[in-house]
Amino acid sequence: MVSINRYLSSQKWDLLLKALPYQLPTTIIGHSVMNQPIYAHRLGNGSAKVLLWSQMHGNESTTTRALLDLFAHLRSPDGTRLLEGLSLMIIPQLNPDGSSAYTRLNANKLDLNRDALDLSQPESIALRKVFDSFSPDFCFNLHGQRSIFAAGKRGKPATLSFLSPSANEQRSYTPARVKAMQLIALIHKNLRLQIPDQIGRYDDTFNPNCVGDCFTSLGVPTLLYEAGHNALDYDRDFTKKMILNALITALNAIEDGDYLNHSTEEYDQIPKNEKDYVDIIIKNVNIKTESGFFKNQELAVLYQEEKMGESVFFRPVYHSFSEKIALLGHRVLNAEDILKDSEVEFMEGKTIDIS
Repeated sequence: MVSINRYLSSQKWDLLLKALPYQLPTTIIGHSVMNQPIYAHRLGNGSAKVLLWSQMHGNESTTTRALLDLFAHLRSPDGTRLLEGLSLMIIPQLNPDGSSAYTRLNANKLDLNRDALDLSQPESIALRKVFDSFSPDFCFNLHGQRSIFAAGKRGKPATLSFLSPSANEQRSYTPARVKAMQLIALIHKNLRLQIPDQIGRYDDTFNPNCVGDCFTSLGVPTLLYEAGHNALDYDRDFTKKMILNALITALNAIEDGDYLNHSTEEYDQIPKNEKDYVDIIIKNVNIKTESGFFKNQELAVLYQEEKMGESVFFRPVYHSFSEKIALLGHRVLNAEDILKDSEVEFMEGKTIDIS
């Protein structure tokens, strides 16, 4: 059996698909910088067409894992009925090189989500060709976000976040953008009972090089999905379930048109994401720096994600310190419970030795 965790390489994904008790219709839509195939799966015969892609950033795998569960759902009676009204084109790993290396960037060290106009990378060209030939009615741009985000200022962790990207610098409410807003409003209403106050909204500053902004400007409603953090679930297993629920909710709403009963005002009421979290806050720390010695401080620690073998290692590094730190922590601990030495030498970005 293939182990599934935050590290989901293209090789591991291939093994997962081969282990399925059924065969997915599969085409190769292009090749990566390192000549790995980029696969797509077309499902359904309905009139409403939805294009979904994941792991545009190779280290954002939670939404890809949710797609595996979506494939299973689409074989259930409810899913089969859904496919009578929809046609889906699903690209699970747009960036297979980054997925294998566990990097945000592709093998040319470029961000595919900043390549919508230049189309300088083979992965970007493959996505744009599918967009042009498939002519979707909706696009789902599936990503993962860091554990630093709160849903609203000093709110709960943003387990899910969404964005209806702008179509121009004026951030106009174009017809395509309004549809995406209505659909996100419906998702928010349906999921907030499961994750109350844990759904955020991203800033909508226009960037024509971002794929979502580009596709919205071309008249296609595009939803940015972001898989975020919940409690101490660093494997994002709970988040994966919420992403699956959000996908099924949205697809059903497109099929039956229920999203049209929601408003842009509902979308605007979703709290904005704020960078208010660190992974750990350690209290009562004695800290030495080049500028002096500070007693009884609060020390903020962030995890840096690194590939280690077939898993992801979370390396704790120094972030900041203060007598009373203006951040929230997913864990708040006393120095004596976690530090091996009573005094630490602070350097931002340096690994901290904790037990």
